[in-house]
Amino acid sequence: MRVSARVDYAVRALIQLAADETRMPVKAEHLATSQDIPPKFLLEILRQLKQKRLLVSRRGPEGGYVLARPAGEISIADVIRAVEGPLATVRDVSPANLAYEGPTESLPTVWLAVRGSLRQVLETVTLEDVRSGNLPKHVLTTASKYGVEERP
Repeated sequence: MRVSARVDYAVRALIQLAADETRMPVKAEHLATSQDIPPKFLLEILRQLKQKRLLVSRRGPEGGYVLARPAGEISIADVIRAVEGPLATVRDVSPANLAYEGPTESLPTVWLAVRGSLRQVLETVTLEDVRSGNLPKHVLTTASKYGVEERP
C-alpha cells in the first residue's frame, strides 16, 4: 500500500485536532503549522473530511474545525476512505469482482487477502489510539515483526 501525501496529511491533521480539541474549534492555520502541512492543500483535505462528515466547521472569529465524532470512534480507515476512496482496489475494481483465467486464476484471492490485512490494521486503529500512543496489541505485534519494538 502506498500512503499518499493526502492521506498522511489528513490523518496527521485529525490526530492533531484530536490532541488540541476541547470541543472548541481549531483553526486550519494551527493544524497546518503544527503538522507542517501546506495550508492550501490542507484546506482542500479539510473540505473533503467535512463532506464525509468526519469534521464539522464553525464560522466566525471563534470558528474552526472540530471532530464530528469522538476520536475513539474514527478509524484510520475512515479517514483514508474519506480522502481517497476504498482501501484496496485493483485498477479501480474491488478485488471481490475480479476474475482471471489460467495461471493467474487464484490472484484475486491474494488481492482479497491484502485488503483484509489492511482492514485488520486500519479499521481497528483510531485517531485516539494514535494520539494516546495506545495502539492495539495486534498492531504492535505485527509491527514488531518488521523492526518496530513492542511497547510494554
